[in-house]
Amino acid sequence: MPDERPSAEGPATFREVFAQHEFRAVFVAGALSWVGDYVAKAAVTLLVYQQTRSVALSATAFAVSFLPWLLGGPVLAALAERYPYRRVMVTCDLIRMALMLLIAIPALPYQVVLALIFAATLANPPSQAAKSALMPQMLSGDRLVLGLSLNSSIGQAAQVVGYVFGAAVASIDPEVALLFNAATFALSALLVRLGVRDRPASMAPAHRTHLLRETRQGFTIVFGTPVLRSIAVLVFSAMLFSIVPEGLAAAWANEGAKGGLSTGAAQAVIMVANPVGFILGGLLVSRLFGPTRRMKLMRPLAVFAPLALVPALLNPPPLVVALLAALCGFAVAGMLPMANGLFVQALPNGFRARAFGVMATGVQVIQGFAVLVTGLLADRFPIPVVVGLWSAAGVVLMAVATLRWPDRQTVDDAIAEASAANTEAPHSTGRPGKGGTAGAPEPRSDDGHRRHAVT
Repeated sequence: MPDERPSAEGPATFREVFAQHEFRAVFVAGALSWVGDYVAKAAVTLLVYQQTRSVALSATAFAVSFLPWLLGGPVLAALAERYPYRRVMVTCDLIRMALMLLIAIPALPYQVVLALIFAATLANPPSQAAKSALMPQMLSGDRLVLGLSLNSSIGQAAQVVGYVFGAAVASIDPEVALLFNAATFALSALLVRLGVRDRPASMAPAHRTHLLRETRQGFTIVFGTPVLRSIAVLVFSAMLFSIVPEGLAAAWANEGAKGGLSTGAAQAVIMVANPVGFILGGLLVSRLFGPTRRMKLMRPLAVFAPLALVPALLNPPPLVVALLAALCGFAVAGMLPMANGLFVQALPNGFRARAFGVMATGVQVIQGFAVLVTGLLADRFPIPVVVGLWSAAGVVLMAVATLRWPDRQTVDDAIAEASAANTEAPHSTGRPGKGGTAGAPEPRSDDGHRRHAVT
């Protein structure tokens, strides 16, 4: 089995990563489906508004896409562990394609549109969990870290392109935008089916228990393993503040648009700044610095991310706000690929989809919580004050999280234990065993002693 720990050598290259034909297929398929998804969000939002002339219902159409993660993301992700990842991804793409074709039927009542959108987005958690779990099976070493960075960056780029293209097409004919999304899912399914090697499910049928129990095991291994828990805290903390400028952009632009920009332009530059910074940070940091240097940069970048937003207290013009948001996105993206790479390396194979469900659900919930709380505060206090003080609190939170970061030996031990478990029992993970789950290492506590029955 290849050694997946980051080496001290120079960084992997884009050529090395894209030379892996399976990664190329998954990368292009993901880019297509992401662009299609954002196009569809823009189209469905407009479609519902055209029917109802209700801003609330239009916003509901947008928010419905987040509900599956909040209502059952970890359970749906655990389901992906039971079947071959390629089959899960292809099946989810075909389901979403069929439902998008139904939504594109003209004059469909908006209630049916909302129900179909919800049904289509139920396929997102298992599909994304399978993709995340498949990544370390396709790439190893520093190529894995760069591959994760490329995937994160293309997701952010797809958001920008999808919203712009979707809004333009939907303004002419929303049904055409929905048909475009259906076509992207069909192409994605074809690329994955032809370009990805079939592998057995990480959890054999004989080792299945109860889906809810398997889901709980995903939570237990993430929060019961010191290294995984530290990474989760770092990632969740980053999500608490990086989303805030984007979430408050509309109100911020309407209340204080200045600097020669219209309200619409001010909102746009604030909203796209974080994704643009994220793209640049993920690609540049992963490509320019070797694994050892990136590991050293991870904690300073984690603290700098909220620190970049603290000058919002001075109520700067929208272009400066956008610059601050871009710097925050740059720092978060520079930190995340290394954290993600360590996460998958310290995780036994049979838990990867479930752990992804836990992390993705946490990110969705925390981002929604951050926007909701800062929005409520902004009803009583000026937005620059809210964002600045919220970010200052983020600096303190990140400083505490980085000070409690495990030492290198603890990280190496966790990766070695996961690698040993994968070598000894690559397909038995998920069977209840003595003191935990068969095939999974017993996570160590912070003082180095074994924990009991944590998985």
